[in-house]
Amino acid sequence: MPSTLSHPSGRATLATVPDRKERVVILGSGWAGYTFARSLNPNKFDRIMISPRSYFVFTPLLAGTAVGTLEMRAVLEPVRRLGLDGFYQGWADDIDFARKTIRVEANTSDDLASRTRLMVKHSSEASEKGPMFEVTYDKLVIAVGSYSQTFGIEGVKEHANFLRDIGDARKIRMKVLQLFEKAALPLTTDEERRKLLYFAIVGGGPTGIEFAAELHDLVKEDLSRIYPELMRFVRITVFDVAQKVLPMFDQTLAQYAMDTFRREGISVKTGHHLTRIRPDSECEGCFKLKIKEYGVEEISAGIVVWSTGLMQNPLVEKLSCKKFTAPPTTPDVKSPVEVQLEADPRTGGLITDSYLRVNVTPRTAKSEPSLHNLHAGPLVDVYAIGDCAVIPGEYLWSLIFFT
Repeated sequence: MPSTLSHPSGRATLATVPDRKERVVILGSGWAGYTFARSLNPNKFDRIMISPRSYFVFTPLLAGTAVGTLEMRAVLEPVRRLGLDGFYQGWADDIDFARKTIRVEANTSDDLASRTRLMVKHSSEASEKGPMFEVTYDKLVIAVGSYSQTFGIEGVKEHANFLRDIGDARKIRMKVLQLFEKAALPLTTDEERRKLLYFAIVGGGPTGIEFAAELHDLVKEDLSRIYPELMRFVRITVFDVAQKVLPMFDQTLAQYAMDTFRREGISVKTGHHLTRIRPDSECEGCFKLKIKEYGVEEISAGIVVWSTGLMQNPLVEKLSCKKFTAPPTTPDVKSPVEVQLEADPRTGGLITDSYLRVNVTPRTAKSEPSLHNLHAGPLVDVYAIGDCAVIPGEYLWSLIFFT
């Protein structure tokens, strides 16, 4: 079991007392981390989880919670119900693979835990970091997931609403209701009502399409009874850069969704590139959207819900760039080699072998021809699962079995 030890630097250090069970530390409480922790035999392993949020979110139902179809508690499952040997609410800031130690930034804010976190804090900004402590492991499972992709578009981080966590859903629900209340005020002009009740959804994937449908049902079945005089101002539009929505699904299914949207009055704009979001100076609480295909013309919206895919977790990027010394794992290398984690050049995810062990490659392969194309093999006792992991060849197999 973990015990708190004093540290010369003043930081708290969590160490292990030798026992019969191996200490498995899991980073993340999402789909991969939560499922793995639940399936791990507590009689054989000490299960320790580190995550900025103390619960698992059933993400497919977030769109329903955002419009009130479901209550927030219906999509949450506290991780402590798993009976873990330890849970620490915080972000893994760095990992020392040689010492088998994780540096953790404590999260003491519920708000930060429950909403999409887009920016990673840098080590130079020590004053902005939370308290730090260390956790040791025998085996490490990296399941930190991914972040919302913004493509560096101006104003997205500041003004768009994401739909990745329960805090995001809560914020969207309150925003939608506030827009209707503001539009209902006698001081609000019809032009302002058109802006306030224009709902822009960026991203034609499953999340964006499902949210558009849920929002339409909320307006049609519930809000139309409360605000009948405002229905003529409501517009719901889905924007996507691709030429078709739901590209990962069968075309027949995608077309059925589009036909349904057309009948219900939900507009879908494919092949449209959003280049900027900024506040609308003429309508408080509204935003101006600049669309490449519209030239200088801008669209006004009361809310922008952003669902355009995922980017790699900053921790994964940080780990893949660092170099460290690892013991040799192949007969070709007789002494410890300076290595780094192998990352997929397209997605940035950690490349693993078929057993989900993280691969490492010699750092000196470019400078020493004898090490060229030499893989040091998998890193001992370190695994990666979920969105942050890439298993070479598995994508092809999924195409073979599911098409």
